[in-house]
Amino acid sequence: MNIRKTIVVEERIYGEGSGSCVSPVTRIAGIGIIENPFAGNFIEDLSELFDFGEQLGRQLMETMLPRLVNPVVSYGKAAIVGVGGDLEHGHAMIHPKLGKSMRGPIGGGQALIPSAAKVASAGASIDVPLGHKDDAWSFDHFDAITVSVADAPRPNEILMAIAICDGGRPIPRVGKARASV
Repeated sequence: MNIRKTIVVEERIYGEGSGSCVSPVTRIAGIGIIENPFAGNFIEDLSELFDFGEQLGRQLMETMLPRLVNPVVSYGKAAIVGVGGDLEHGHAMIHPKLGKSMRGPIGGGQALIPSAAKVASAGASIDVPLGHKDDAWSFDHFDAITVSVADAPRPNEILMAIAICDGGRPIPRVGKARASV
């Protein structure tokens, strides 16, 4: 895996709209920019990218976790594939093995990790969806953190982002899902 760079974005929210949070909410996004070994070629076996996703996820989590004061409550993942690659390259990075490197350090996570992927040019943004790590129906934890990198992904690169958060939305008022929903 050829990593060009990694970036960590930390966002601490104290208020939203006209209200103040009961307690601050911290969102952390870890971003890795790697060379896409399959850019420009159709490859059936993408398992090399499965392993890259797991390795990069582990490295990013080691950098991200110490920045949170409180335990991880929600998480998410996303990828932007440079225009020389294809959408499946991003999904290969974020699906088969990445979850293991995210769940292990936080001590579990029963719910699926929300995800998004797209093909785009350098500087494109992506909303990394967030959801509660154990309760997929916790409406108060449906959220996102937007990330972008001015010079990535280049046509032959993949931008992979993972996000963790120590709370839900800053001032949630939607409530918990009902069993009948």
